[in-house]
Amino acid sequence: MIRRALIGAGVATAVYAAWIEPRRLVTVRRTLALPRWPRALDGLRVGLLTDIHAGALHAGPAQIARAVQRLNDEAPDAILLLGDFIDAHPLWGGRVDPPTIARELAELRAPLGTFAVLGNHDWKQAGDRMRTALRDVGLTVLENRAVKAGDVHIAGLADLRMRRPDLPGTLAQAPRDAPVILLAHDPDIFPFVPARVALTVSGHTHGGQVAIPMLRRPAIPSDYGERYARGHVVEDGRHLYISSGLGTSGLPIRFLAPPEVVVLELRPADPRA
Repeated sequence: MIRRALIGAGVATAVYAAWIEPRRLVTVRRTLALPRWPRALDGLRVGLLTDIHAGALHAGPAQIARAVQRLNDEAPDAILLLGDFIDAHPLWGGRVDPPTIARELAELRAPLGTFAVLGNHDWKQAGDRMRTALRDVGLTVLENRAVKAGDVHIAGLADLRMRRPDLPGTLAQAPRDAPVILLAHDPDIFPFVPARVALTVSGHTHGGQVAIPMLRRPAIPSDYGERYARGHVVEDGRHLYISSGLGTSGLPIRFLAPPEVVVLELRPADPRA
């Protein structure tokens, strides 16, 4: 009886992880109190979408459109796309070309604009075609570049594993006293981010995809293990947020790490706290 129950539980868990959870979509809403965030921008909201891996199982144009609509419904002030737009696993799914992905993302709406960096899978699968496709539909693609969006500077780094991120050169493009949000696909850059950056946002880790602490450690593509798995991380007064993203990499499964879009409300920290 116990054996049958265990087998049944195992089958149910496998079905959930392989078919149900990867097709879910949750909206994560967080309020972050940042020590280097000006009162003039109190309440600014940014939407995050990352690791679509279009072309893999569970990640086609319909899934992208659903995530785009979910973010648009939240009406953020700016939208930040954190890379790994494309994938083409030889077993789990067919290719979705960069222009198709870009056309879906072109429907994103935010008054301050939509800003993107590329990830390691983009460079592996599509080279410069993904960047060109995003630019062709009017999205701002940042690689070692910072731009002004309203009263905040949005900076984006080249991918840590496939390109050459220039952190000092990128930040030099923003005034030292300006509030800066830094886009970095891979959170492993965070130990080197200086305190002048108000917030770093990343993807890449998928929360391990199977988000059982310690068990997920081998699946997290990070040199720091669990340290940057997902969510809000604060180190030495510096703030990082890692989204577990939309799609899958490797095995097309998710467990306790459902596909997500993230909306962050940014507020100045109370200096007395």
